[in-house]
Amino acid sequence: MVDGCDPQRSRGLTDSTSQLDGWPRVAVVGAGAVGGYFGGLLALAGAPVVLIARPAFVDAVNRDGLFLDTLQFQKSVHLEATTDFVAVRGADLVLFCVKTVDNAATARAIAPLLGPETLVVGLQNGVDNAEQIRAAAQINILPAVVYIAASVEKPGCIKHVGRGDLVLSARDLGARRVAEIFTRANIPCRLSDNIEGELWTKLIWNCALNAISALARVRYGEIARNPEARKLVRAAVEEVLAVAHAANVVLPDVASSEAALAGAMKIATQMPEAFSSTAQDIHRGKLTEIDSLNGYIARRGAALGVPTPVNHTLFTLVKMLEGR
Repeated sequence: MVDGCDPQRSRGLTDSTSQLDGWPRVAVVGAGAVGGYFGGLLALAGAPVVLIARPAFVDAVNRDGLFLDTLQFQKSVHLEATTDFVAVRGADLVLFCVKTVDNAATARAIAPLLGPETLVVGLQNGVDNAEQIRAAAQINILPAVVYIAASVEKPGCIKHVGRGDLVLSARDLGARRVAEIFTRANIPCRLSDNIEGELWTKLIWNCALNAISALARVRYGEIARNPEARKLVRAAVEEVLAVAHAANVVLPDVASSEAALAGAMKIATQMPEAFSSTAQDIHRGKLTEIDSLNGYIARRGAALGVPTPVNHTLFTLVKMLEGR
């Protein structure tokens, strides 16, 4: 097995110029760990993909290709990369993967470049991204639930340590076509009649694990093994459930606190070596998405009259750490 993100030691080199017939042109906006992973798999399958990312990432991909160090394989793929949003023009499918703090600005930047038939899919954390993006630029984005543990080990290198599957809304026009594209690239993707509930289910796991991983600088597996951490996870989960109930959100399979806690622990044990995305952002000195996670629950709870002291505390501590 390849040790780390080393493009020179990859098993095989796949060039995306040998494309299969019928693939859409794909633009990944905000290509980092998530966008790089899914964009890379689409390119390996034969789709023409352009990654829109920060300069260091773009320079590395254009020089060496995108290196994918996954649980199943280690490969490099040659594909286009740029810092310019203009690359969105002409895309049939856009993967919107920026951090939630960049939603409005990015949406306004790409809106004039989208064609009338372009499908835009949001691969992000949080439950209200689609509303933010529609409000900012009238983009009819398809929300997706993303389950993946991945990180950018160094520019142009994606380290994948767990899962890598998606959920889309069965009620959204275009979602079935998007699911077919992902499935063709061997990316697990299912359709749900309750995408709101699916998004909130993912939010439960994010609120349960992300901030604790960031504040304690621990991997998910360490949270699952620590009895005191499990108590903290339970308290955070119960508050999210209370807010969801007050907001009349129907949660699939996790309506009880025991089921929700079991789900959080399942995520932690499925991806024991993962640091949360919040922890990764703090480590790199970047802004986090905590406002869309525990912060969202604290604000929504206040509006609905539901106390959320644990989520508010986790949110506040991450914001203070972020400010440093």
